[in-house]
Amino acid sequence: MRYNSNREITYTNQIRVRFVETDPLGIVWHGNYIQYFEDGREAFGRHHGISYLDQKDNGYASPIVKSISEHKLPLRYGDVATIKTVYVDSPAAKMIFRYEIFNPEGELVCTGETIQVFVSLDKGELSLTIPDFFITWKKKEGLLNG
Repeated sequence: MRYNSNREITYTNQIRVRFVETDPLGIVWHGNYIQYFEDGREAFGRHHGISYLDQKDNGYASPIVKSISEHKLPLRYGDVATIKTVYVDSPAAKMIFRYEIFNPEGELVCTGETIQVFVSLDKGELSLTIPDFFITWKKKEGLLNG
């Protein structure tokens, strides 16, 4: 198989900041950005056919093993934020996503990255090779030839 490493797959969605996500100053508490990353990842997965339910249907879960977030500006209660989720291809048996979150004015407020691995649901074992369903997905998305 040959990788097409320059292909970028993205999806953009929006979320509205809820009151419960803010601190007493009315700004989003920093820990909620990880949830926003998940919102972006779930929207990406539904749009591109690689959702958590798709993975489960193929006998896998994909827990996060690493997450990074960098905060630049605050979001506030009621803001409609835009989340750009980018799949970063890798020849390893993992999924890497990068995120950019923008405020209503289009300013970058947070960036981040998550790394997920594949674990079989039946045995709970880490997959050291790329699962067949993920190879099929990569071929469909033009990430693999052959």
